Order: sequence, then C-alpha cells, then structure tokens
Amino acid sequence: MKSRALFLSTLLGGVGWASAQTDPFQRTAPVSVLPVLSGSESAGVAPAAELTLAQGQTSSTPATPATTFGAPRSSGQPGGTRVVFDLPQGARYALVPSYTGLTVRVEGATVQPGSQGALGEAVTSYRAGGSQVTLTTPYPLNAVSGWKASEATIASGTRVLILDFGPALQGGAAGSGLQAMLPGSAPASSSMAAAQTAPLALAAAPMARAGGTQALGRSNSPYQLPATPVRQTEAPLVVTPRYTTPAAAPTPAPAPAAVARAAIPATPAEAPGDSVVHAVPEALPPELANASGYTDASDLSGRVPGQTGNNTLTQPRVGKSPGMTRVVVDLPPGASYQIMPQGSGLNVQISGVRAQAGGESSVSPELKSWAYRASGGGISLSLSTGSAATAARGWRAFFLPPSDGSTDRYRLAIDVAPALANLRPITNPERNLSRLASLPSGGGLAYASAVKPRVVLDPGHGGSDPGAVGQIQEKKLVLDVALRTRQFLNAAGIDVVMTRDRDVALNANKATDLRMRANMGSAGQAFVSIHANAMPASTALRGFGIETWYNANHRLSPAFATIMQKNMVDASGAFSRGIKNQQSLGVLRTNRVPAALVEVGFLSHPVDSINLMNQNYVDRVALGIAKGVHESLRTGVHAAPSEVVGLMPTAVTD
Repeated sequence: MKSRALFLSTLLGGVGWASAQTDPFQRTAPVSVLPVLSGSESAGVAPAAELTLAQGQTSSTPATPATTFGAPRSSGQPGGTRVVFDLPQGARYALVPSYTGLTVRVEGATVQPGSQGALGEAVTSYRAGGSQVTLTTPYPLNAVSGWKASEATIASGTRVLILDFGPALQGGAAGSGLQAMLPGSAPASSSMAAAQTAPLALAAAPMARAGGTQALGRSNSPYQLPATPVRQTEAPLVVTPRYTTPAAAPTPAPAPAAVARAAIPATPAEAPGDSVVHAVPEALPPELANASGYTDASDLSGRVPGQTGNNTLTQPRVGKSPGMTRVVVDLPPGASYQIMPQGSGLNVQISGVRAQAGGESSVSPELKSWAYRASGGGISLSLSTGSAATAARGWRAFFLPPSDGSTDRYRLAIDVAPALANLRPITNPERNLSRLASLPSGGGLAYASAVKPRVVLDPGHGGSDPGAVGQIQEKKLVLDVALRTRQFLNAAGIDVVMTRDRDVALNANKATDLRMRANMGSAGQAFVSIHANAMPASTALRGFGIETWYNANHRLSPAFATIMQKNMVDASGAFSRGIKNQQSLGVLRTNRVPAALVEVGFLSHPVDSINLMNQNYVDRVALGIAKGVHESLRTGVHAAPSEVVGLMPTAVTD
C-alpha cells in the first residue's frame, strides 16, 4: 500500500557502502531547522567569527590549537544538527556522502579514535578511527542534498570545519571556502557525480566482455562499476503505443508545485494508494537506471585470458547497498567460471583455482551466506540468497577486465536483490497469444460461441490526480501499461474498453471518479484496474514486487485475480506478493463482472523503481496482464450475459 508515502527513489542516487552502515529498514527524516554560526558568512567562510552553539550543545574538545582530528563539538535544534571539527595545521580531508551518512577521510593529521551515539536529530551516531570519521544520518545524503560544509576561522584563530545536517538542507560541499578539502571530493554537480566518487558505490552498468576497456575502479572503489555503459543492449521497446494528451482535460490540473506537495483527500471508496503525499525525488544515476538488470545466457560462463600462474583466490569482497548486495571475486588468468541459479541461491563453479575453505553467514538481508568449497579441479562459491534466484530474476552478473596494468585479475561481480526482475526484451514466442474470435462454448455457456470477447482496462488516477510521484508519475506509468496491454489483446482478437486512454480523470471528485470506473466494468466480461505501489520511507525497502487485489463482488473474482497474478509474475520475473482481499476497494466492490486490481511494482523501492522505468519491464507487465485476461476468457472465468450490458463509457452516471 502507498498511504502517506514519502518516496525513497533517491536511495541509489548517492548511495555508498559505508563501513558504519545502520539498519536501512529503520530510517526516518526529521524536519530541518538548523543552528546558526554568528558573524557574517561569505561563501561558507566567516573569518574571525565566533562559533555559537545552540542550547543542548555537546563539546568534548576545548577551543585550543588542534593536534588531532576528531572529538567534535555539536549543537542541535529540532530537525537539524551542526558538527564542528578543529582543523590541525596541514590537515586535509575528503567528504564522501552516502545513503547512510557522511564519511570524512583525513590526511596530514591523526584521527582521534572515538565512538558515541546521537549528536542530534540529524546525526544518529559518530565513529572515528584509522584515517576517517563517519557521521550517520537518519536519511540518505547525496552530493548536494541533506548536508552543507563550510570552513571558518573563529576568534581564537583556530580554523574549523563546519558540517550542517538536515533533510531539507542543500549545498553539500559547493562552498568556495573549503580550503582544506582535497580536490575532487564530494562533487556538487549531481547525484550521478556523487555515485561516481563515493567509495564502494553501487553504480551498475551492463557487463563488459573479456576484451572490454571499461573496468572496476581499484584504488578506493573496488566495487564501483563504470559510469559509461560498456556494452550496448538490444533496442528495448518491443511494443510502442502512440497516444496524444488532449489539449484540455475535463478537470483543471493544479500547478506543478501544488501537485508535488498536496495530499489527495482520502475517502472510504478509494483503492490502495489513492491517498498519497507526493514527493518528487532526484533522478537516479543514468548508469544505474540504464543497467541491463539481467544476465544473458552467454554470460553465465566465461574464461579469463592468459596462462595459469598464481591461481589462489582471495576471499570475495562484499558490498551492501539499500535493497542490494554485491559480491566481487577477482579471477586470475586461466580461470573459468559458470554461474548456476539453484532456487535458494547461486552456485559459481570456478575452475583452475584454489582457495582456503571458508565463508561468512548473515551477510545482509539479500545474502544469507557465502562459502568456498573445494570442487573437482577448482572451487565452488555458494551464495545463499534471501529470496529465490532463477535464470530471470533475483540477481545479475558483470564480468570485467583489469582496470590498469597493475593487476592481471578480472572481476566477476554478482548483485543479489529480490526485487531484480526480468528486463530482457520480449521474444516472438513469448508474445504469441492464440486468437479468440469469440468466447468458446462449453461449461453450460452455449451463448458464448456468439459473444465477442471484451475486457475493461482501468489505468488508475489521471488528470490532476497523479497518483504516486517518484522518478515517474503513477498515472503515466499505468496508462503506458494499459495501452501496451490493449495492443497485445487486440492482436489476439479481444476488444478492449479503456476507462481512460489519455491523461484525464473521469471526475474531479475522487469518490465519484471511482464509482464511474466501477460502473464501466459491465462493458466487458472482466475488469482490470492497473496501479503502481509505494510505501513510506521508513519501510520502503520492504515493499517490492507485484500483487493482485480482489473483492467479493463476483463469485469468479478470486479465480480471476489468481490467474492475473500468475501470468504477470511469470512474464515479468517480478517478486510475487500474492493475492490480497483484506480491503474493500471502490473500483472492485460494486463491479458486476470478475474484477481485479493489479499493483505492478513499487515506485518507492530503489531497485523496483528501476524495473518500472525500464521499457522491457513495462512490456512484460503488459504482456502478463494480457495473458491473464486471455486465459480467463478462454477458460470461462468471465461474466455471464446478464452481467454484461454493453459498451457504456458515455452512459456512465454518478
């Protein structure tokens, strides 16, 4: 459900795999009201200014010349936190924003080890040691959002680094006064730039072949895939419906700013997700949004060029990102691999190598464990996943050459995520639906041989009601799905009645709009309402996949919903959330024909949102809906003649 959802589509825009990652399922976003720095500030610098901390400040370091970096002073007000570090002479730092907070990497000074809990509402923990400091935040950061850095010289003559945190704060490290910041850290241009520089960042691109030129970075980013795609995939669109938005809609649309902030009033008649608080997030990095999302059959196995030398495998490197875990194996020359999905996980058979037996358990929600075992002339790497892994879902792999001349090892990177779906283009055999010139007779339905098969498709929302708003708007996504579904069904001889075929609402009043859609169900032998799902930010990682709803409006609605769910999951490879009927829905409960409401994915999930923006996935969802309708009409799961009153879009009344 997507009631009161604040969307989490920025999760991967600035995602990093910080060593001090907190539980990603327990994240909330406070309102930002920041403490202030007294004195005039210009471009983030306030020479000779006094640093003023608000009430509730904490200070573990006096204002004396610093010799080590750490032990910050902090102040907070509801919604914001300021953290101040003294800068030792000669100290330099890099600022690395990520999903879990901000990492400060220090050069030229010793970092004072330390660990403590919350420094304020916007900084939930502090850890320091080695050469870096980690500040954990309860909301994701990217290069420009959620934080701001500046430097100042206070009255004592000490130079300080000032870090302000708050979910509504903008700026990042864009200030020109950051004299001690290392060049090239914390880019402020875009979330994509943040993903390119953040250590251990999850920025996935299509796989390179053995002779490719793009590679994983190796110095500070052993898991980072190239920002530029290294292999062109097939043209993604198989079915491309064309439609034109009318010049004037029946109901006036509010200004874009109002749409982005306003909540649609809830009424008892609404379907799941019709009461939504809209939040327009930043776009995902192109290299992630455009990733293939699946592994071709030809990439299930491969071989590293060269002659066998040092064939000892090191332990896999594991990186965790919200909703996804990556495992990277460095393969020596002469080694070969074969990936075999096994339902409960993946088995990677690596030949021509040796390794010490071992493993790790409870790695992440996506990866239960990994283990090395001797197997024949090599090593078997077993990956036990948190959900089913098949040839078309739950994982993807990337095989990449060395990044430079410093190593001869290729990298096999495997992502595991239950939300990864089948993004392959649809093949001709998959799209074949037998033609239904009329409903088949039998089962006591002698009339059926003369009845033209017809279904009503209801793209949810429309007009001034955008539905869920993430990287894309729900109203546009579900209309696209419905139009593609209509093409598949028309090709099979099935008539389609659309409750809307453009960006309009049936009525400005939500309850009336829903009743009108339900009334149109009797124009066909079955009714399908198409929606996209979402969850609140605090639980967004728990929501992914496809689900189907039904009400007790018709004796065949449970069977119809079951057929729809099965076909959509089979065609799309999406995670199945099953059949649901716990809620009475306005578009279903008064329908006179078998009816179902399908939720085709979650706009609020960092991986599922990638699925929903992929044209191949949209095609596959549409094909799944079409196959479900086709099977239902072909097997007698449809309305009787007395329940079908004919085409009635223009005759609908409130």
